[in-house]
Amino acid sequence: MLLTRLAVTEITRPSPSFARIVLGGPELADFGVDGPLFDQRIKLLFPGPAGLPELRPESWWTDFTALPEETRGWVRTYTIADVLGSDEETRIVVDFVLHPGAHGPGSGWALAAEAGDELLAVVPRRGTPMGGIEFAPGGATRVLLIGDETALPAIVQILRELPAGMAGSVFIEVPLDGDCVELPRVPEVEVTWLPRNGAPIGELVVEAVGAHLGFAATPEEVVGLEVDPDLWETPVHSSSGEELVSEPVDDRYAWIAGESSLVARLRRHLVGELGLPRAQVAFMGYWREGVAMRG
Repeated sequence: MLLTRLAVTEITRPSPSFARIVLGGPELADFGVDGPLFDQRIKLLFPGPAGLPELRPESWWTDFTALPEETRGWVRTYTIADVLGSDEETRIVVDFVLHPGAHGPGSGWALAAEAGDELLAVVPRRGTPMGGIEFAPGGATRVLLIGDETALPAIVQILRELPAGMAGSVFIEVPLDGDCVELPRVPEVEVTWLPRNGAPIGELVVEAVGAHLGFAATPEEVVGLEVDPDLWETPVHSSSGEELVSEPVDDRYAWIAGESSLVARLRRHLVGELGLPRAQVAFMGYWREGVAMRG
């Protein structure tokens, strides 16, 4: 794990709902993972009224939470969208979703960011296990990737590094037509874009996946839906305490991430209704509509 101070080197708007920010710093010469990057998560620490805090790498979270809440700034989790350069010229790319209405610490910072602005980042150091990669298809040859706009950077990176010979389907729900961008082309992988254009979050993607897999999804099923605020179900971790199963039983693998209620709906259909084994699926609630996330 590497705790480092990074500076903005470039800002672009790849689509209406995203700000793409390139971050660089000499310590990124040590950045890296032992294997594919896939959906690697990192922590970004945004400055508060007192600026960026001084934190010890080995105890950065303890040091951060010990600071006065009103001045310490904010920590949020993001997926690396791309990596550019090498050695001391290494830069990481982060795509920030610009949700409409009130902006959280991340999107607010991204909207106001200028070249040279700094933040702190916790990123993987080459040769040192950090965690944060959940895409683990094992020997699967068929993959199902499902997500909303917050999962798009991870899906892009997964497609870049998808194991050779893998086929499957991708379903991506985004806010607007203009957010349907070009993706890495993978033979035998079909991509379905689902721009909401004002529709409720999750409605289009759950309906489309239902039509694809053969289950009946209705908007009414969200009434009374219980959503684990920490929804995170993978073959090696269960936020609900469910018994884990270590061995897949066929060649399928599903990776689902995004707003927690849409993830919970898909989990209920895929695992509860269709019987997809737990060892062949990762369900991750990246955010919850109307709820401020912490960390």
